[in-house]
Amino acid sequence: MAKIRLTIDEKVIETEEGVSILEAAREAGIEIPHLCYMDNLPASGGCRLCVVEVEGARNLAASCATPVAGGMVIKTASERALSARRSVIELLLSNHPFDCMTCEKSGNCNLEKYAYELGVSGSRYNGERHNYPSDTTNPFFIRDYNKCILCGRCVAACKQIQFVEAISFANRGFNCKIATAYDRSLKESPCVFCGQCVAACPTGALVEKSRVGAGRNWEIEKTPTVCSYCGVGCNIELNTKNGRIVSVSPATGENVNNGRLCVKGKFGWDYIYSPERLESPLIRIGEKGEGKFRSASWEEAIDTIAERLAGIRAESGPDSLAFLSSAKCTNEENYLLQKFARAVIGTNNIDHCARL
Repeated sequence: MAKIRLTIDEKVIETEEGVSILEAAREAGIEIPHLCYMDNLPASGGCRLCVVEVEGARNLAASCATPVAGGMVIKTASERALSARRSVIELLLSNHPFDCMTCEKSGNCNLEKYAYELGVSGSRYNGERHNYPSDTTNPFFIRDYNKCILCGRCVAACKQIQFVEAISFANRGFNCKIATAYDRSLKESPCVFCGQCVAACPTGALVEKSRVGAGRNWEIEKTPTVCSYCGVGCNIELNTKNGRIVSVSPATGENVNNGRLCVKGKFGWDYIYSPERLESPLIRIGEKGEGKFRSASWEEAIDTIAERLAGIRAESGPDSLAFLSSAKCTNEENYLLQKFARAVIGTNNIDHCARL
């Protein structure tokens, strides 16, 4: 694409033609507040928090939805733009709970962040306020409509990323809200509980159930790792407190999953703390089917396996044995297993199933 020059906050920058003002400013290291905009999704320009002043334009422009043009002179923090942003925050707060002290998203809430940065501690606009009951009917996360700012990010994520369209805007005016068709529960919708909406939500309107009461955001440590559920190898972040996982987030940036996760990667980690998990190898005692086992060391378990495999191979031949690999193993571990089956045992009876 052709390169153009423009001025943002008295800084001359060069960028590609067609990008938005917000993206151009970000490239130059200038951050513009925004609530409805989300990377890798079409801009809606709905929240109006990202408005900037463009020289020669009569109205303030939504920077996320306004493309740059050569010679543009833009002010991102003029008094006119700041005043408009404060009004936007006040309007949002006029129908928003002031429970930041107990909100699970405190410390990671964009509305809280921008209210603090703009010095907005309350709202001049008084009137009717919603008092919706929290929706806890689905197994993975809580929907609190009172904290929803109607930014539309969850709707866009469901439609543009997951291609499910389980939710959309319902009703009009003051009674507008995000809902499923006929305002049914998520269980009665096409929702696959992937958690894309939770990851996209900038406030406490959508929160994982595992996250409730598990620690404040500033107490959470993030550990980058790779999801072990299948062979895709999605990049994830384990959110932990005191060494215990409280939630899982998709890693952002350029990676194999580009900030996306399925239901297993997002919510399917609670098996880690299951009391039924094996803590040591078990060796069966008695007849098969009796369900009697005893704990053993790894050395004893490996010796027992080697002895049994060698015995079966000697008695019935190598093709009497078969090996099943796992998608939860690494590529290197799967390679070693097939090498063991073919080179050591002498059979090609090896299969792999990623359909977990």
